[in-house]
Amino acid sequence: MTMQLGVGISGYGFIGRVHAFAHRNLPMMYDPLPAATRLVGVCTATEASGARAIRQAGFQFATTDFNALLEHPDIDVIHICTPNAQHYPQILGALRAGKHIYCDKPLALNVPQAKEIVELAKKSHGKHGMTFNYRYVPATMKAKELIDSGFLGEVLQFRGAYLHAGYVDPSRPISWRMRKEISGGGAIMDLGVHIFDLMRHLLGEFTSLNAMLTTKIEERPDGKGGTAKVDVDDLALVHARLASGAVGTLEASRLSTGKQDELRFEIHGVRGAISFNLMDPNWLEIYDANLPSGPLGGSRGPQKLECVARYPHPYSFGATGSSVGWPQFHIQCLYDFIENVASGRTSSPSFEDGLAAQRFVEACQISSSTGTSVNIESL
Repeated sequence: MTMQLGVGISGYGFIGRVHAFAHRNLPMMYDPLPAATRLVGVCTATEASGARAIRQAGFQFATTDFNALLEHPDIDVIHICTPNAQHYPQILGALRAGKHIYCDKPLALNVPQAKEIVELAKKSHGKHGMTFNYRYVPATMKAKELIDSGFLGEVLQFRGAYLHAGYVDPSRPISWRMRKEISGGGAIMDLGVHIFDLMRHLLGEFTSLNAMLTTKIEERPDGKGGTAKVDVDDLALVHARLASGAVGTLEASRLSTGKQDELRFEIHGVRGAISFNLMDPNWLEIYDANLPSGPLGGSRGPQKLECVARYPHPYSFGATGSSVGWPQFHIQCLYDFIENVASGRTSSPSFEDGLAAQRFVEACQISSSTGTSVNIESL
């Protein structure tokens, strides 16, 4: 008999709806499912948003008390989809309640909180995963496969960036994402952790970095007729070194005029190169330096691999030649987590991966404030 897992989601803003959507679509996209999930409870900030969650996603009940999710006997898995400052206390509560936990980034507000979570998680029997959904684009999955096979040879350098334009307008009101006490950081936390995790997933551990974090728009409307101070970064530029010896740059910006959701990278090795852009997600561009050259170019040149929606078995939705879409990355990431819960395997992306991302953010903040290079492993 298929394992049955009851799900509780804390937070029903945009990302909470994405997580609920992913659960609703699992049975349509995978056959067989490692476990059947059902949306039991949702914790929201207001009763009105709870009623909307029941209407839209089909939760059995809604509450404004997070403990009601932890105490409910039919809830096995807790999703953390709340503003960043709530992750730490809610994860600790879910760990003590013995729940499986699926946490949207970040793991916590700072490294000490993240370390405490990881240590407590080691003593728990549950499975714990992070929502690093960009690992689950077919093209980035193909990039991982090629890199692990030795296609690039020794990696020499890399460039990674995650660029948004949503904060360019100075009249955009301040929100919790622009307050460090609630968010833990600005573009480096909001976007930087995604490109960091993806590059670390593909290339291995980061060892040291130099960072410059900049706040270009220092005040914003407070929604009450006045203004409020912005105390997080708008954009971040990072020079980094990997344990392998490769060097490169990472960039995160919420002020990139003309960019919508542009996560991109280039990786250069002695045998070849790989590049990807989320705004053209169906393709992975490769360059094979082992192919013969010649007076008119020979066989060398960039090649685009049609990765489209070709997820591996048991993906069964069909139309694998069709364009891939952003929600599918979340669905595949959730599928992987549910499979780990059902099989008892160690989850990946894990809380340890969340801690690594937290160290990266803190190293960038320290480096920017001191003007010095920071050893990430020392944090």
